[in-house]
Amino acid sequence: MAVQMLYQWELGGSPLPEIFRSFDLYQYGAETASRKIERGSDDAFDLACRLVRGTVESREEIDRQIAEQAENWRIERMPDVDRNILRLAIYEYLSDPELPKVVAIDEAIELAKKFGSEKSGKFVNGLLDPLLSSEPLAQARRAGGFGASGVTATDGDGAGGVG
Repeated sequence: MAVQMLYQWELGGSPLPEIFRSFDLYQYGAETASRKIERGSDDAFDLACRLVRGTVESREEIDRQIAEQAENWRIERMPDVDRNILRLAIYEYLSDPELPKVVAIDEAIELAKKFGSEKSGKFVNGLLDPLLSSEPLAQARRAGGFGASGVTATDGDGAGGVG
C-alpha cells in the first residue's frame, strides 16, 4: 500500500491528502489477491499513511543518505519503484526502534521483487544492507529519526529542516 502511495505521490504529483482520500482499499485487496479485506485493513491503511507521510517529510535527508551509499548511481536515475522502496524502508527502520535491520531489508526485497524488475531485489539489498549499518543512520535511529533531537537535514545555510 505504502509503496503504491509513494509512487503515486512522486510520479503523479498528487498531494498526500488527495492520495489518501482516493486510495481504494478494496481495489488494493483485489490487486493483491487477498480477495477480501481483512479486519485489520483500517489499521494497515493508517500505518501506510503514517509511513508515507514520514517518508515524504524526510525524503531530502533519506535521498542524501541513499546518494552517498549508491556508487555510480544518481538517485534520480534509479528505477522509480526501487527508489521509493528504499526511501520507505529507511524511514520505517528509522521510525521503529524495535524493527530489526534484517526484517526491514527482507520486507524491502520482497516489495522490490513484487513491484520492481527482476534485478530490483538485488539492487535494493545491495544498497540497504550497508546503509542501514552506517553511522549516520545509526545516529538518526537513536535520535528517533531525521529531524529529531538535533539530527536534521540542512538546506545549505545550516538551518535544519526536511521536506
